[in-house]
Amino acid sequence: MSSRSSFQALGRLLRYARGHRRHIVAATVCSVINKLFDIAPEILIGVAIDVVVNQEDSFVAGLGFTSAREQILVLGVLTFLIWAGESLFEYLYQILWRNLAQRLQAELRQDAYEHVQRLDMGFFESQSSGRLVAIMNDDVNQLERFLDGGANSMVQVVVTVVAVGAVFFVLSPLIALLAFTPIPLIVWGAFFFQRKAGPLYAEVRERVGELASRLSNNLAGIATIKSFTAEAREAERLRRASEAYVDANRRAIRISSAFIPVIRMAILTGFLATFTVGGMMALRGDLNVGAYGVLVFLTQRLLWPLTGLAQVIDLFERAMASTRRILDLLATPIQVHDAGGTELARPVRGAVRFDGVSFRYAESGAGVEAVDLEVPSGHTLALVGATGSGKSTLIKLLLRFHDPAEGRVLIDDQPVESLTLASLREAIGLVSQDVYLFEGSVRDNIAYGRPEASEDEVIKAARTAEAWGFIQTLPQGLDTPVGERGVRLSGGQRQRLSLARALLKDPPILVLDEATSAVDNETEAAIQRSLARIGHGRTVIMIAHRLSTIVHADQIAVIEAGRVVERGCHDELLAQEGRYAAQWRVQTGEIGAALSA
Repeated sequence: MSSRSSFQALGRLLRYARGHRRHIVAATVCSVINKLFDIAPEILIGVAIDVVVNQEDSFVAGLGFTSAREQILVLGVLTFLIWAGESLFEYLYQILWRNLAQRLQAELRQDAYEHVQRLDMGFFESQSSGRLVAIMNDDVNQLERFLDGGANSMVQVVVTVVAVGAVFFVLSPLIALLAFTPIPLIVWGAFFFQRKAGPLYAEVRERVGELASRLSNNLAGIATIKSFTAEAREAERLRRASEAYVDANRRAIRISSAFIPVIRMAILTGFLATFTVGGMMALRGDLNVGAYGVLVFLTQRLLWPLTGLAQVIDLFERAMASTRRILDLLATPIQVHDAGGTELARPVRGAVRFDGVSFRYAESGAGVEAVDLEVPSGHTLALVGATGSGKSTLIKLLLRFHDPAEGRVLIDDQPVESLTLASLREAIGLVSQDVYLFEGSVRDNIAYGRPEASEDEVIKAARTAEAWGFIQTLPQGLDTPVGERGVRLSGGQRQRLSLARALLKDPPILVLDEATSAVDNETEAAIQRSLARIGHGRTVIMIAHRLSTIVHADQIAVIEAGRVVERGCHDELLAQEGRYAAQWRVQTGEIGAALSA
C-alpha cells in the first residue's frame, strides 16, 4: 500500500463528505488561527529580549512606544490577547472537528447499513457477519478517532512549517536554510515509515474483522459449543485469532515506533545549527539579540512538532485503511435493483407463475433449471425434494432475493423484476424454518410487519396461529421479552409467533419454507389447523419434507437437481409410482412393514 493509495482514500472521503465542506473549512481555519497564535509567544519573547537589551532603540520603540516600561506593558497586553485568542480558537477547532467526527461517523455507519440492506442475498452468502459488523463499527470508530485529533494535527504541522519558515527567512535567510535542512529528511522519513506501515495496518483491519467474526459465530453457537464440550477448543481458536491480531499490530507498532528516535537526530542537527551559527552571528553583531532569541525558540517550535508526525501518520494510516473498507462496502454494486416504476396492481389476486426460470449460484453451481410452474390465485402449491434440489431457490427468486438468469417470475401476470421491491414483498408473507425473532417483546415480534396494528389485531393473529394459548401463560403476556433471537421461547413457540407475524401482515401470498420441520407433533398439528383456516382465498406455497403435511395441496411439484420431475395432486402422484410415491412409502412405513413381513 503506497502513500498515493492513502491519499486516494482521503480524496474519496472528502468527496463523500462534500456536504460538510463549510464545516471542514471552518474547522481548518480555526486550526490555522490557533497555531498562528500558538507560535506568537515565542516571537514576543524575542521582542521582549530586544526591549530589555536595546530599550529606546528596540523594534517596539519604532512603533511609537518610547519608554521601555511602555514597551513591556504593550507586550504584556499583546501576550494576554494572544493567549486568549489561542484558547478561543482551540475551543472552536475542538468543537468543530469533534462534531464533524461525530456527524461523519454517524452518517457513514447509517449509509453503510442502509446500503447493505439493499444488497442482494448473494452478497450475504459470501460475507461473514463479523466482518460487516467490524466495518460498520470498528472501522467507522477508527476514522472518528483520526478526525477527533489527527486531522487538526496534520493542519497545524503544515501551518507551523509555513509560518515559522516565513519568520526565519525574514530574520536570517542563512539560519533559515540551516534550520530547514533536516525537514526534507524528516518528511522523507515520515513517508518512508508510512509506506512500510500502510500494508501492516491494512492487515490489522483484516485481523479485526476475523476476530469479530469468530466472536460473533461463537456467541451465536454457544449452545452447540457447550453440548459438544468444545469450550477449550473454541477458546484456543479465539486465542489464535486474537494473537494474529496482536501480531499484526506488533509489526505495525515496530515500524511506527522507530520513527521518533530516527527523526530526533535530524531535529538535533537543525537545532544545533541555529543555536551555534545564530549565536556566533549575534556575538559579531550581525544578528539582533532579540532575533537570535526568536530563532532559537522557533527552531524548537518548527522541528519538535514534526516528531508528532509519527503519531499523526499512525492515526492517518489506520483511518485510511478503515476508510477504504467503509467506502468499498458503500461501493459494492447492488445486483437486484429496485425498479421503482410499477406498483403491484391492487387488489393482489396472488397468482404466481415461474416461466422457464433458470438460476445458478456462482459458488456452488446449484440452483434451478428451466422451471415452469403455475399457482392459480387461492390455490396451494407444495414443493418437495431432497435438500439442495432447488426448492428454496424458487422462493428466493419469487421474493427477488436473486434475479433469474433466464425466464421470468410473475405475480398476477406482472414480472416481479418490473415491480417495486416494497409492493412485491408486501404481498408475500414468509414463514421460514429458521425463525428469526428480534430482541423485544412478543407483541413487537408479531407486529413487526405492521407496527401500527392494534392489540386486537395482534391477538387475532396470535389466535389464528394457535399461539395465544401459550402467550397467555407467559409472565407478561404480549409484553414478555423474547430474548436475543427468541432464546427464551421454545422452538415451537417461536414458529407459531413467526406464523402469527406473517398472518398479521395479511399477505395474499403465504410462503412456508419448511415451517413445520423442526417442531413437535403437537405444534405441527396446530400449524396445520391454522393453515387450513387461513389458506382459503390465499395463495400458499409450501416447502416440506414431511409429505403428510401437504396431502391436501392442490398441486405438488417434485424437484430434483433443480428440475421439476413430477407434478400433480397427492393421489395423482401416488398413481404414477414415481419418486413421490417411493418417498411416501418410506415415510408412512410401508417399506418397513413389507421388510418385516
